[in-house]
Amino acid sequence: MTQKNTKADEWLVVCLCAAWCGTCKQYQQSFEALAAQFPQMRFVWLDVEDRDDVAGDLEIETFPSILVGQGSQAKFLGPVLPQTGVLARMLQSLPQDAAARPADVQEAQDLLQRLLRADDLQEVLR
Repeated sequence: MTQKNTKADEWLVVCLCAAWCGTCKQYQQSFEALAAQFPQMRFVWLDVEDRDDVAGDLEIETFPSILVGQGSQAKFLGPVLPQTGVLARMLQSLPQDAAARPADVQEAQDLLQRLLRADDLQEVLR
């Protein structure tokens, strides 16, 4: 996924997971269902251990964690409860919240930029 393939205002929703995480495995189907529910957003499933070139030094303490960005602006980075409704409500509210910013803005921005530069990330859907 390169920046030229991403529209300036396109929403990107990335689930940061690990293959060994049972909760992540159970959550993947729900995440894919959300991709169908929010077709205006691009969804990506990223195994942070397989893709440390993208994840970098990011320390994830709780899985699943989610990165949400709009264009080149990170809006959220953090853990979410592995329930479809939790992320769905967040994705419904973030577009209306122009001031939304992650707790660690620099970490989220750095991760988003690495994702946007990666040429070979596969989208879950679309």
